[in-house]
This record gives sequence, C-alpha cells and structure tokens, in this order.
Amino acid sequence: MKATAEFKERVIQAAKEIGIDKIGFASAEPFDHMEASLKAQKAAGHTTGFEHPIIEERIYPERIFKQPKTIIAIALAYPSQLKDPLPQAKGERRGFFSRASWGIDYHDVLRQHMNQLVEVLQAEFAEAHFKPMVDTGELMDVATAQRAGLGFIGRNGLLITEEFGSYVYLGEIITDIEFETDEAVPFGCGDCYRCVEACPTDALLGDGRLNGQRCLSYQTQTKGYMPQEYRRKITHVIYGCDICQLVCPYNQGKDFHLHPEMEPDPEAVQPLLKPMLQMSNREFKNQFGHMAGSWRGKKPLQRNAIIALANFRDQTALPQLIELLEKDPRPMIRGTAAWAIGQIQRYYNAVLVECVAEQLAKETEAETIEEMEKALETLKNKRLPRANR
Repeated sequence: MKATAEFKERVIQAAKEIGIDKIGFASAEPFDHMEASLKAQKAAGHTTGFEHPIIEERIYPERIFKQPKTIIAIALAYPSQLKDPLPQAKGERRGFFSRASWGIDYHDVLRQHMNQLVEVLQAEFAEAHFKPMVDTGELMDVATAQRAGLGFIGRNGLLITEEFGSYVYLGEIITDIEFETDEAVPFGCGDCYRCVEACPTDALLGDGRLNGQRCLSYQTQTKGYMPQEYRRKITHVIYGCDICQLVCPYNQGKDFHLHPEMEPDPEAVQPLLKPMLQMSNREFKNQFGHMAGSWRGKKPLQRNAIIALANFRDQTALPQLIELLEKDPRPMIRGTAAWAIGQIQRYYNAVLVECVAEQLAKETEAETIEEMEKALETLKNKRLPRANR
C-alpha cells in the first residue's frame, strides 16, 4: 500500500484539524545506529528500568510490527507557564509538579489524537494496520520524531522543535502504508552546553545521552528511599525536573496554551505540602489521579513532600512529621520523616532526641534503622538555644 503525495497532504491537514501541532513521516528502517549506544548505556548502569527492556525491539520496528513501512510521528505543545501561579506563604508551603505532568495525563491525550488520525488513514486504506505508541511503547520517541523531521535531539536528550522548543509531547504510529518520508532535522545545539552545566547532578553526558539514575526526574519517581545526595537538589519539586528545559535557549519565551485539556489546575500542580502527608488514597486520586505524575502512586509523592518541607525548613510541619515518625505504617515514610525532623529543627531539643531514639528502638528494617541513626546523630549535634548557652 502506497500513499500518494496528495493523500499525505490531506493527512497533514486532517492532523491540524484534529489538534496535532506537528506531524512528520519517517521510514521504518532500523534505528541500528543507536544499538551500540543503548547497550553501552545499559552496561554502564545508566538506565532506569522505565525503558522498554528489549533493546532489539526498540531499534528494529519489524520486531514489533509486521512489514512496517512508515512511522508517523506527532507532537503536541504544552504550556510552560502557569497563568495564575499560587504564592508561597510561610506555614503553607507548596510543592511543584514538572510541566510535563500538567493537565490531563498526556498519554491519554496523545492516544485520543492518534486514534482520530488512524480513523482518517483507515478511511483511505481499510486493509492497513496501525500501532500507535506513546512513551510506554517500544520505540524511542525522540529518535522517531527526529527522523520524521519534527526537531532534533538536544544535548539534554529531549526533542527540540523550532516552534515550541522542547515543550512537546511525542507519539508515533507504525503502519504498513508507505508514505513519502520527511527529512531529518540536523543537530542544532552548536557549542551550547547550558543544560549540561545547569544539571545539578551531572546526569547529562553532553551528547544527548544521560545517566538516568542521576536524573532528578527519575529520583522523584522511585519508590524507596531517595539517596541523600539528591534530597536538597530536588528543592520543592515533588515530581519531575525542568532545569535542563528552563535554561535551553530554544525554550526562551515559549509558552503555548493550545489544548484546554493540558491547562494546569494550580492547586494540583502547586499542592500544599502538609495536607499531602496524611492524604488518603481517595483524596490522592481525586486531586492527582488525572495527572501523569500520579502514575507511581501516593507513597513516592508523599516522600517527596516530606523532603520539600525539609528543604523549606518549615518548622510548622514538625508536629505532622513527628506523627508520621511514630504512627505511619510504612518504614520508608517513617525514616524520611526522621531525616526531615533533623533538617528542620534548628537547635538541640531533648524531647525530639528522645522521640527519634524511642522510634529507632522499634525499627527492624536495616535502611530505616540507618536513616534514623543518622537523624538522631544530627539532632544530638545541634547547638543549644542561645538562652541556654
């Protein structure tokens, strides 16, 4: 099945009417030039486990689709600025979700747009086959989008488009319809290394690859204890990280509000931190369930909220943190609460020292014992209040 140039133009026009901001057509040839790099990244321990596990299926479209001819890549632009940001008030500190998690879960939004596009394609080619994918699929979204002419892969590993910068969601459709393909976009970062230099954990390798284990976005999504070296560096962000996007020259002045379903609810993307600490599952689902940032569940975000309160040095949170320390059934939350108490408390307080010591004596899990021992040592080494010196 081969599409005419006229039909390709009709598809492009239909994509615009559907609400797709960019569309491109790539060959379904293997991405075998990336094989050595992907295997090296895995061997170096730079992968996160969120990637599709079978490298060959990521780079050989024929492994996941019978007789692929074309990969249609699409991009939807999302906002980078809140229209009505909420202020930080003492005693009512707020966290922050990264921009890619604003609005309704982008996986659902992209699937809806791609399903509409598939209907257009099927109207012309009833016997054709299609496999739509968002980033949970096998193929690499950025590699496909670059080949399809949507943009280039920047030093931060993100696709950078001329119109929207890197503030785009990506999806692709593999099909056995053969389209005339578009030209790939050449690398456009030149000598700029701003993202590499700005990354607080040195996660970016400078050539479009990253050490995913060191990426703050990944660290906010893990389920266990967050290593101490990353806790201060997430500041008050409780999901994701935007640093490498914020400093990118291609993103300056880029803020598009083209899709109502992507508009953020300020109370959801800038949530009050203290109410998150003892939020029920129902409350969590009601406030965050529609967002991509909820996919790992409540516990990682509660852990991150505790860390954010510690980074704010919010003393008004101490009563709730003590309650978590003593009553929360989850060891990781108890241990993180102990750490936060040690960070927030300014002076030596015998009552807090005794509180943590008593809880430590009850713990049985090795990591939690270690966390509480460190927190106890921190509290014991605090200075006495000025009046007691």
